Amino acid sequence: YWWAHMKETFERFGISFDNFSRTSTPLHAKNTQLFYRKLKEGGYISEAESKQMYSPTEGRFLPDRYVEGTCPVCGYKEARGDQCDNCGSWYEAHELIEPHSKVTGGPVEVRGTTHLYLDLPEFSERLRKYVAGQEHWRTSVKNFILGIIDGGLEKRPITRDIQWGVPVPEPGFEDKRFYVWFDACIGYVSSTMEWAANVGEPDRWREYWQEPESRLIHFIGKDNTVFHTLIWPAQLMGTAEDGEEPFVLPYDVPANEFMNLEVVVDGERRALQMSTSRNLAVWLHEALDRYPADPLRFYLASNLPETGDVVFSWREFQSRVNSDLIGNLGNYINRVLSFAEKYFDGEVPRQEGLSEDAVAVLEDFKELEARYETKMLAPRPREALAELLAMGRRANRFFDASAPWKTRKEDQEQTLLTLYTCSVLLGSLAYHAAPYVPEAVGRLEEFFDGPIARVSDLDELPKGYRVTGAKPLFRRIEDDEVAVAEGQLSRAVRGEAG
Repeated sequence: YWWAHMKETFERFGISFDNFSRTSTPLHAKNTQLFYRKLKEGGYISEAESKQMYSPTEGRFLPDRYVEGTCPVCGYKEARGDQCDNCGSWYEAHELIEPHSKVTGGPVEVRGTTHLYLDLPEFSERLRKYVAGQEHWRTSVKNFILGIIDGGLEKRPITRDIQWGVPVPEPGFEDKRFYVWFDACIGYVSSTMEWAANVGEPDRWREYWQEPESRLIHFIGKDNTVFHTLIWPAQLMGTAEDGEEPFVLPYDVPANEFMNLEVVVDGERRALQMSTSRNLAVWLHEALDRYPADPLRFYLASNLPETGDVVFSWREFQSRVNSDLIGNLGNYINRVLSFAEKYFDGEVPRQEGLSEDAVAVLEDFKELEARYETKMLAPRPREALAELLAMGRRANRFFDASAPWKTRKEDQEQTLLTLYTCSVLLGSLAYHAAPYVPEAVGRLEEFFDGPIARVSDLDELPKGYRVTGAKPLFRRIEDDEVAVAEGQLSRAVRGEAG
């Protein structure tokens, strides 16, 4: 159910995948066991007794994420069994203060059990050299991981006493499975192999995982940083020492910080941590029932926690959509298209001899486009969006300064020159807006016949543009809609349904 639900929700949100896979396939089990065997052959696997949390009430050892308690480092009272979401500390579940079962709320106790371990200390120097050399990484990510390495790495268990997951190919481990974060990242390789097989080129996965020029980028939240910058690179390093082509290591891990929720409690606005168990969350499928994907995508992109924690606010969602998406970008697009249709029957032919102001705005756009591209490839999509909005403001200023509603009465040639230049700018705006609002850009192409392209990519100015049946691309978010959404979160805090 959940796999299908997530796939459908992603599609509704305008996100497509070359291959939407899962880690429960036979291919993935085979790959995980192969990774394990290669690590074992390299001498990086050992067996040892470990302390694990056992629930007498449930009669079983609990997975780390089923254990909750107080963080031994920062004192956060809802820390998980393997990591604290508040401070990012990494520890063993038995180190929690007053741990309990997240399932039943009952007490847990420490019991001994035998597990397999990955020898992370053996990779310390290689990991430090690798991380230290990533000059393009976000400073927060790089410094956090270097601090962990310098503090001393420990062997990490890669198996758990559970019944679901990839079986462990070792005698005596029939009732254990690989720890989810040992096999989860291997799933990236498995999915690429699956895709290659589906397109009829079974060896093509190697282009992505074994070609030196390939750039592997993991877009994650900061609570998954350790797994993608320490454990996963160690696994890749450890399986590429038997003469085979080495795997590429992650080129970048742009881990975002946390997004909290603004909730109105007793008339006061507070920033609270999301809690799915308390329904204190914004569920994407429910949000898509209320709004098209584009305004949600736009707001989330404008509020990405790229450098620090942020707050999701329905009130700010309304403000950003109405003022930036509609008031800036939508306003410009609507002004240009409606003017072309109303006064020139939608025909905007190519104009020769651009004015000084037209040349200046096109040059400004080239500079803004370069800044956008630099930030998008960084990757810092929130900052790239800021450059897109700067393009919109510059285009609106050009339209205002040119005042085509005045010049059309006395200088048709100048008016068409303005409209033609504005159409070139519109094509660039649409090109750069596509990653954020793809649905709107798709609809724009239905009534805007002309190149959707960067000004910088135009070897020569387009032959002309045609506009037919233009309609507004976005709708305003009203106050009563915000009140309903905020009320739902307020009821969740009070423990009320609905």
